[in-house]
Amino acid sequence: MARSKKKLKKKALYSILLFIIIIGGVLFSYNYFLKENKSNKNTTNINSSTSNNNNKEIKENEVYKINLIATGDALIHNAIFWEYETANGGYNFDGALDYIRDIVSKYDIAYYNQETPFAGGEPDGYPQFSTPSEFGDAMIKAGFNMVSLATNHTMDKGENGVLNFYNYFKNKKGIVYNGIADSNESRNNFIIGEKNNITYAMLSYTTSTNGINVPSSKDYLVNIYSNEQAKKDIEALRDKVDVLIVAMHWGVEYATNPNESQIEIANYLADLDVDIIIGCHPHVLQPITQIDDTLVMYSLGNFISNQYGTDDYNKLVGFMATLDITKTVTPEGQTTINIDNLGGELIFTKYNGNPITTSNHDGHVVIPFSKMIDNRYLNDYKRIYEKYSEILKSMGTQINIVPLPEVRNEELEN
Repeated sequence: MARSKKKLKKKALYSILLFIIIIGGVLFSYNYFLKENKSNKNTTNINSSTSNNNNKEIKENEVYKINLIATGDALIHNAIFWEYETANGGYNFDGALDYIRDIVSKYDIAYYNQETPFAGGEPDGYPQFSTPSEFGDAMIKAGFNMVSLATNHTMDKGENGVLNFYNYFKNKKGIVYNGIADSNESRNNFIIGEKNNITYAMLSYTTSTNGINVPSSKDYLVNIYSNEQAKKDIEALRDKVDVLIVAMHWGVEYATNPNESQIEIANYLADLDVDIIIGCHPHVLQPITQIDDTLVMYSLGNFISNQYGTDDYNKLVGFMATLDITKTVTPEGQTTINIDNLGGELIFTKYNGNPITTSNHDGHVVIPFSKMIDNRYLNDYKRIYEKYSEILKSMGTQINIVPLPEVRNEELEN
């Protein structure tokens, strides 16, 4: 039995050794697979990080675009409002704009100069105007949404006339206007427009009020130009908008070239980083040019009037200038504004009657030269088109003026 006991001890020893070996093997295997698993996890994380870097989006510039159309003086003589008086004693000027409405409506910003004030009371013509406010209704309906109000006729009917003029636009939503006010507070409350993430504003000044004094305590009634005031206004606005426009009522009537004062003011405004200068008052076309990065339209002529055109229709031919505005924002937040694609349409105020006096005329309507198909609107219209195109380009600026219909059709055929 004793031998037996020895055999049992030996078997027990073998069992213990086998158990130790099995446990060791299990621990070894566990550690081995644990390390492999960690290794695999690390490899997966590295590959995932590499994949994310490869698929990371590269930020691009943000680009925004709008377009602009600008035209000249709306000079409403009595022959025009007589023509568009309605049976009930009101006025409807829609017919005067029938040929330009489809053009203007395509633009994000549509500018014009309201030469004659909506002064209230009985309508009046030359020399001290009061225009029916229904003309403003027709222009807004046609798509115009930026209006310059500071002109040599703004004070024609005194303070009350200016206040009536201001109150008309004060109640119009979506219209950017400037040049008159009813207080210092409202004068300095500049209107900022926005379209397609591009902000813009306009300042309007006149260099004359035809000798009518503006009360010194109420100089807010109309913006009389001075370098000091322009600098103050521009500095208040420049950093708030992407595009800054200044409307200037300046120059010599019926002169086809800018005078020294116009050129000096244009250079001064360009130094203040104004983007676009739009000139009015000469009632005839003057050149368009560039001063550094500032586009200068010295005079866009009349948009509509009853002025006579004995000098080759010079007071009846105007221009609707067009351009594109592009805003580019880099991923770092840097912003650039580019103004290009300068072009436009020559326009003609057609009316019935011989255009040698300012009376006995009717049927006033604005006709783009692009819609002149023969001499029914204007005799010798091809020569007139070439003459005034050359005046606009006479300072060397490239302007893509819309061609006459026959020219355009020939180009399409080629």
